[in-house]
Amino acid sequence: MKKVYVSAQLPALALDKLQKNHLAVAVYQGEGLISHAELLAQVRDVDFLITTLSTEVDAAIIDAAPQLKLIANFGAGFNNIDVDYAKSKGVLVSNTPQVSTNSVTELTIGLILALSHRIVEGDHQMRESGFPGWAPLYFLGHEISGKSLGIVGLGNIGREIAKKATALGMHVSYFSPRRLSAADENALEVNYKSFADLIQTSDYISINAPLTPQTYHQFDAGVFAQMKSTAALINVGRGPIVDEAALLQALKVHQIGGAALDVYENEPEFDAGFKTLKNVILTPHIGNATVEARDAMAAIVANNVILMNQGEQPKFVVNR
Repeated sequence: MKKVYVSAQLPALALDKLQKNHLAVAVYQGEGLISHAELLAQVRDVDFLITTLSTEVDAAIIDAAPQLKLIANFGAGFNNIDVDYAKSKGVLVSNTPQVSTNSVTELTIGLILALSHRIVEGDHQMRESGFPGWAPLYFLGHEISGKSLGIVGLGNIGREIAKKATALGMHVSYFSPRRLSAADENALEVNYKSFADLIQTSDYISINAPLTPQTYHQFDAGVFAQMKSTAALINVGRGPIVDEAALLQALKVHQIGGAALDVYENEPEFDAGFKTLKNVILTPHIGNATVEARDAMAAIVANNVILMNQGEQPKFVVNR
């Protein structure tokens, strides 16, 4: 019987699928994230590894698992895995793309609305000092209709954000290394801008790009200096795309208007300075934290292991 090790608790349907297909499944039962040492010890005789974005799978882990055939990553990203080294060892790596799209899109729109209407700030005030009474100039925010949204990275998620933002009356522009066709731009009702133009003209900027050497710290002190003083930054993409120290400083001195962060440069750690600022919303990487998205992701990783075990090709392999 082939062995599967799962480095974190997953939705039950994944384990049910694996066990019904006569696979021996072991799941990490500890508190918090699995350590590198624990994972190293657990993979020595496994055939398949299901892991998560928060778990590093480096060359040492791969070398410790001579029987390993597939690393099924529970997440659309795979920066946590040394995919090239895995390929050199004949180990396939798969991910779970697309099924997170709607969940991440909805969170992005929610964060834009929460920032513009000061929803989180208002909730804190009600809990702390209370409501002093309605007044014409009290607790004013902004409507998003008519405002400009700049999207950095127009993949599946970026496109869905564009559709929903347009439906809410926003004017959407985008920057991406690969420009869409004129027909696609017209269909999505988006305008292409250079990165410099986008950051200078947008009221809201949504980061939806992958983490690459080119996008690492793409948003740094120089970029924040060029943004509108009223602009808000939303990052549901990858934490290291933003230089967090520079962002914290820009927010402290009101160089930009606000930020909403769902991902962080050194997860799960983040600078405690953000907690003191009223113009920041912090969420704990919940972009695809919906029952619907996580169940779909669980189905993909389980099915990929089953396919591989049956001698068939898994889906969404990123290192063929």
